[in-house]
Amino acid sequence: MTDLGGINHLTLSTIDLDRLVAYYSGLLGAELAFERAATPAEPRLAVIDVGGGDHLMIVETAAPPTAELDPLSRAGWGLRVATYAQLCEVRERILDAGLPVDQIETLPTQWTMTARDPDGRPVDIRAHR
Repeated sequence: MTDLGGINHLTLSTIDLDRLVAYYSGLLGAELAFERAATPAEPRLAVIDVGGGDHLMIVETAAPPTAELDPLSRAGWGLRVATYAQLCEVRERILDAGLPVDQIETLPTQWTMTARDPDGRPVDIRAHR
């Protein structure tokens, strides 16, 4: 049996690709890895490298995405930073941009906060202890 090595990508939809790419790359520090223009058969998309070999694929659509929490009242997915100090820095950047982000919560094995991207979609951002 082959062991899994992690998540290759997570796909998000948006009605404004440029705005969401700017949030994840400019504000949160991920890197734009690839962008493809729309074709008659395929929508416009961008791939964002979030580190550790993991990626967000962001697809521009006509319909807005849902912005609901998971059954545990969390985002249902998340990003990680290396340290508590980096988590604090990211939180300050989000607040400085005028976007919503919760207080940092201490869990048994990590610190976590939930932010909302420009589409209102929740994203947990965590640092392991």
